[in-house]
Amino acid sequence: MPVLAGFATSLSLIVAIGAQNAFVLRQGLRREHVLPVVLTCALSDALLISSGILGLGALLTRSQLALDIAKFGGAAFLYTYAALAAKRAFKPGAITATDRGPAALRSVVLTCLGFTYLNPHVYLDTVVLLGSLANQRGTDGRWLYGLGAITASFTWFFALGFFSGRLAKVFSRPRAWQFLDSGIALIMATLATWMLLP
Repeated sequence: MPVLAGFATSLSLIVAIGAQNAFVLRQGLRREHVLPVVLTCALSDALLISSGILGLGALLTRSQLALDIAKFGGAAFLYTYAALAAKRAFKPGAITATDRGPAALRSVVLTCLGFTYLNPHVYLDTVVLLGSLANQRGTDGRWLYGLGAITASFTWFFALGFFSGRLAKVFSRPRAWQFLDSGIALIMATLATWMLLP
């Protein structure tokens, strides 16, 4: 069934811990602007998957310039965020989930958009891979496949954003945030380096 196939494939691609998931997890733990963040991620996936079904994937794979811009811009963005996470982790008196005011909504959403659109792998996963798999289902099945893939994205991001708040008690200690931010910094730096490899 196209809907279930799209759901399963999409979920398998987005569940892996990456830059975007780490950011959503952190916002969920802080219980800070969670709804705008998960909506930004899920609606972006819906847009990218739909674009792939409409043929944008074939166009992207032919443009080396577009791939290079995404590659180097994304790596620079990830290295910057890795440095910020490392600074939070290793400075004395690391913050907890509740000991500072929330970041501005605009800043959080812009950061979330950066994690989404400055990552070249998001285009490979959603536009190219999911788009081409959907189009293999023919005219009638491709949008059902896309619906399944989009539903998986909404399911995952809402679950990650809202259920991670249940761990807030664990993250009431500064040491837990130091470990989380250290892990985020390592993930971001590793992904940025991997992005630059030939």
